[in-house]
Amino acid sequence: MAKTGARGSKGLSVRWEELTASDFPAAVAKSEGLCLLPIGVIEKHGPHLPLGTDVMASRAASIGAAQKEYAVVFPWYYLGQIYEAKHQPGCVAIRSDLLSPMLESVCDEIARNGFPKILIVNGHGGNINWLNFFCQTQLEKRKPYVVYVARRPGNDEINKQVAKMRKTDWGGHADEVESSWMMAIRSDLVQLDRAGEEDGKPRGRLKVDEEAFTGIFWYADYPDHYAGDARPANVELGKLALKSWTLGLAGVIRAVKQDQAAQRLQDEFHTRAERPVVSTRRRRRGSK
Repeated sequence: MAKTGARGSKGLSVRWEELTASDFPAAVAKSEGLCLLPIGVIEKHGPHLPLGTDVMASRAASIGAAQKEYAVVFPWYYLGQIYEAKHQPGCVAIRSDLLSPMLESVCDEIARNGFPKILIVNGHGGNINWLNFFCQTQLEKRKPYVVYVARRPGNDEINKQVAKMRKTDWGGHADEVESSWMMAIRSDLVQLDRAGEEDGKPRGRLKVDEEAFTGIFWYADYPDHYAGDARPANVELGKLALKSWTLGLAGVIRAVKQDQAAQRLQDEFHTRAERPVVSTRRRRRGSK
């Protein structure tokens, strides 16, 4: 991945850590108060990809999108939900009671530095339910900022091209597409010759997963923490798939910048929640 080219107009980098303190206020203004928070985890990605694949991918997409629609991109954040991979070497799975408080503290600091809008860009499937819950917890107490989570956006036309290029149509973890991303981002870290050393097919060892959810579902199907067949991965596919993600994310950035309702509604909600009976009576009297 290139080390340069992350600067927007007026010489402002999109990377938080590259900005000087004296340039930071200008970056906040140029971003219209929006910070991207790429998040992943440290986990095994088959026998052939680096442990930091998820956060590398989410940060690459965030930087590419921020270069198209200026925003400030927060440094590496890799402390997410990954208990299902604790049996694999190199996994970092912190205590569940720390996950949300740590992320909340980071968001508080981002907002304190001038960003009332925080867009989380997730690169790890195991974070999805947790991040949705984290967004819901923003309604627990009043905050001077809004947290958004970007769904995995993409460009429809490019996605059609990606589908035609793929040699496999299944997977989801260290598979053909994710391996291709990493070949486009950091090819020096991909050992594709190892991709066939493990079987990435689901084992089907749990028979109740469709009727009753249980946390062991992933391990039951993928005990080697590899879902897919990465052997057909290639740089061209990776560049195209990453381009789709980047273009889609740039569109999400524009939409979040334009949003004027979320903070107002959030404040209104908390005002009513502080005295629900009184606020309901007032609203009823006002409607007469």
